[in-house]
Amino acid sequence: MTHATPALGLVTIGQAPRTDLLGDILPLLGGLRPVEHGALDQDVFDGPTGERARRAVAPAAGEAPLISRLRDGSSVVLGHDALAPRTRDAVARCEDEGAGATLLLCTGSFPPVPATGPLLYAESLVQYGVRAVAGADPVGVVCPHPGQREDVRRRWAGVLPGAVRVEPADPYDRDAPATVAAAARRLAGAGSRWLVLDCVGYTECMRAAAGRAAAVPVLLARTLAVRLAAEAASSRTPAR
Repeated sequence: MTHATPALGLVTIGQAPRTDLLGDILPLLGGLRPVEHGALDQDVFDGPTGERARRAVAPAAGEAPLISRLRDGSSVVLGHDALAPRTRDAVARCEDEGAGATLLLCTGSFPPVPATGPLLYAESLVQYGVRAVAGADPVGVVCPHPGQREDVRRRWAGVLPGAVRVEPADPYDRDAPATVAAAARRLAGAGSRWLVLDCVGYTECMRAAAGRAAAVPVLLARTLAVRLAAEAASSRTPAR
């Protein structure tokens, strides 16, 4: 299938469409056509099969958890191993629909995923973008799940030259703006001069709440990754 309009593939590790995401990122796409697919689009998480589906995608023993959003607005805790084939299939569906580049919308660490076109990883885009902006200043990172805390600190400390502190706050919780603001306040109080909301689930509304609470600059993973990925997709010539 050919398309005249350049497209950016958006692969969530949860389910598409991400109705919580598009409002924040559409103004950043510069006319690109968004193509959304989710790693869990084929899985059913309600009814009698729901618990079985959650067990099938859960982290293995000792594996750092991931968390993402389902179509109904609830969240699910995930493992990398279970996601690998599902993510590969979602990337392929984006490319089949004409994506000039595809963005993996997860700031967790992922092994390489097969793709025929450029596949961009939100983790790398966000981490190295923050490094370029923050330099050697201390950085506070807000992550979604308490079980990710040490893994997130280790991965960020491997990239940033300054001190890294981490606090958890679930972006899919009903009181997320307040809990994100509380985490931001703790990080700023401990000396962080920049904050990063390190999950695609954090929104512009949550960034604003964190900024008011902490009174330091707050960088948002979803918009930072999409800005850079849109540059890559825009540079690709549409298929004819």
